[in-house]
Amino acid sequence: DPRPQERAPTMMKLTVGRGHRAATTVARRLAHVPAAAAGRLRVDDKLKAFVDDELLPGTGVAPSKFWDGLSSILEDMAPRNRALLDRRDELQAQLDAWHRANPGTPDPTAYAALLESSGYLAPAAPPFEVCSQHVDPELALVAGPQLVCPVDNARFIVNAANARWGSLLDAIYGTDVLPGDRAGAYKPERGAAAFGVAHSLLDERFPLEGEATWSDVTALSVAMRDGGAASLQLSLASGGEASLRDGAQFVGFLPGVPTARSVLLGKNGLHVELQVDRSHRIGATHAAGIKDVQVESALSAICDMEDSACTVDAADKIVAYGNWLGLMRGELSVPMSKGGKEVLREMNGDRTWTSAAGPGSVTLPGRALLLCRNVGLHMYTDAVMLGSEEVPEGIVDAMVTAAAAMHDLQGNSRVTNSKTGSVYIVKPKMHGPEEGAFTAELFSRVEGELGLPLHTLKVGVMDEERRTSLNLRQMMAATKERLFFINTGFLDRTGDEIHTSMEAGPMMLKADLKGAPWYSNYEESNVDCGVALKLVGKGQIGKGMWAAPDDMAKMVRDKGAQLAAGASTAWVPSPTAATLHALHYHATSVKEVQGGMAARAAEIASRASSQAAGLMTIPLLPAGGKSLSADAIQRDLDNNAQGLLGYVVRWVGQGVGCSKVPDFDNVQLMEDRATLRISSQHIANWLHHGVVNEEQVLETVKRMAAVVDKQNLGERGYKPLAPSFDGPEWHAALELIFKGRDIPNGYTEETLSRWRRVRKAMEEVEEVEQLFSKDAGGGKDELKKPAPEVQISPSPPPRPHA
Repeated sequence: DPRPQERAPTMMKLTVGRGHRAATTVARRLAHVPAAAAGRLRVDDKLKAFVDDELLPGTGVAPSKFWDGLSSILEDMAPRNRALLDRRDELQAQLDAWHRANPGTPDPTAYAALLESSGYLAPAAPPFEVCSQHVDPELALVAGPQLVCPVDNARFIVNAANARWGSLLDAIYGTDVLPGDRAGAYKPERGAAAFGVAHSLLDERFPLEGEATWSDVTALSVAMRDGGAASLQLSLASGGEASLRDGAQFVGFLPGVPTARSVLLGKNGLHVELQVDRSHRIGATHAAGIKDVQVESALSAICDMEDSACTVDAADKIVAYGNWLGLMRGELSVPMSKGGKEVLREMNGDRTWTSAAGPGSVTLPGRALLLCRNVGLHMYTDAVMLGSEEVPEGIVDAMVTAAAAMHDLQGNSRVTNSKTGSVYIVKPKMHGPEEGAFTAELFSRVEGELGLPLHTLKVGVMDEERRTSLNLRQMMAATKERLFFINTGFLDRTGDEIHTSMEAGPMMLKADLKGAPWYSNYEESNVDCGVALKLVGKGQIGKGMWAAPDDMAKMVRDKGAQLAAGASTAWVPSPTAATLHALHYHATSVKEVQGGMAARAAEIASRASSQAAGLMTIPLLPAGGKSLSADAIQRDLDNNAQGLLGYVVRWVGQGVGCSKVPDFDNVQLMEDRATLRISSQHIANWLHHGVVNEEQVLETVKRMAAVVDKQNLGERGYKPLAPSFDGPEWHAALELIFKGRDIPNGYTEETLSRWRRVRKAMEEVEEVEQLFSKDAGGGKDELKKPAPEVQISPSPPPRPHA
């Protein structure tokens, strides 16, 4: 029977070595037994040691102050956190009942009346403007790319921090932006072609006077003028000279003999550095000796504890917290091998040039401004217990995130993150303004307990849940003193669109969901709210992720549209993507786009009601899907099942929260829990409404398991799904599908985390087995005793948010 809800609980019988210690470890993990006390709290012993011995020294906050403060916040706010989750469930139950009584596309008037009477639509907020202060220019003033990176991976997160600058030549040479073979050793002809693309881009962004082009340049010189100002003079192959068409684009330089070693150009607040070195193997091939074109790329980076991370217990969280602490101290480093040598990758320092405008220098950050995404209100942890109850993980996150950032705020860091004295916390998966107000109050409480000035902690609001989209103005009002961005997380938003209207009918084909009316109104409304409520100049209006990291040519063609729509930042999946996406910000002045929108305030206000109507349009299949061919249905089911399994096997089996996962057509896509939410909810919806049946789904999932196993063949540590179909990865996948309709808000975290803990317990058992097997012939009586049998019975999904 493929339906887990009608099965007896899955029992996994594990033989645990030849001693009792391993059995105790397994039982302790699954029984959620903490090991240390901290005031009125019970805290995992290693987490407490991390906080007391690593996090707090240097902040001026004593451990007793930290734990007493956390306890006070939890005693007051944990019950209210639970009440907010109960309110989500109450509203969902009302929607479900209404849709069952009124199936199909609802009458717009009756549907709007339901949302208003239930409180799903909040009362209009009184007139207000966003009034956040002390926001760094990377968020408030300058438009540019934003990276998102799991903070539990030290190598990834150091690379993300250092992605402020990236090589344009590498980005062109190493991607499909330049067609042709890029594998193997360096190809001089491809390198020359990469320079050709770079020259064309420079011609567009930094044009020269007359008919001269950057491919004509043979030398870059700096001429000093009276008063200390400088001008850029470019020697041409024809024997003549040229200058920039706009001399103000020349920002700085590093002097050299006979030519400048570096020339810094600027446009729309971003910078490009031309590095000159004729002795370099690349510079020696260029007419002007240019060895690289460095582009200011990721202005900011989200250090993610949520969707792209995999943290299921105290040990995992300590890794994530430790990496964030290392970033805030400026000391996080990663040993790695490069060119056959062991090197230490550290956080980059700032960069300084001689100013072209006159005496003095120009210093620019060498790192992205770092933000931290905490988990949502629905996540609970047993790493900290209040009495016998697990506590909201997001409250613990807020305390630790802020305490770590105090090292930066107090000048204890090797490098500076925020130059304005702020800490930036992205808060995901909030449903409506009540949860926004709760978060703002939580941040105030954390500031009070840690002795931080009011409004030090800023909040980034992810507009990724339907109730937030329909109440975005009210959400912004609730967070107006702290708001530093609103971002359309369209992937999670799609998953919530499906789950919220689960009972209304079968949803469109997955590929068609983005073309439905709700989506365009969602994206447009987000920008309109940001402009109308004066977020511009105080924070960002953000757009979502480019999910195809190997398709950079298409990204370069298409992603600029997000800026033309009014976004001041958009997410990218890699440092290379950040470098290429930065080119869009040279081509489009976001400041001018947003200024033009602000001048049309009346037009923006007039379309709010039509946007709300579009947001309330449910993306259902016409005629309940009866017009779909069997092939179209199966293709969509195959795609969903393959993507779901491809992600789950890495999350549960390997603890990888975000990675490139090949899709059904072997196209590498960046997957995280948001994409998993879509796939699982889409299958659950079609299953519920009879577009597919249980036997068809189970057959498809088994067939796709073989595909996923083949795609991961040779992957270190990979646990095949077939032929046993009985590992934690398999059971997690089935649960997400067959219980997807009942999982609160369609979130995947609880299922993934529970089965990941089972896999970790099994791995501990295997390690102990291997350890004792080495001594099997030692003749010790203890080793001859039969191994104890441990039963691991992951409970079925609990009641909502239990």
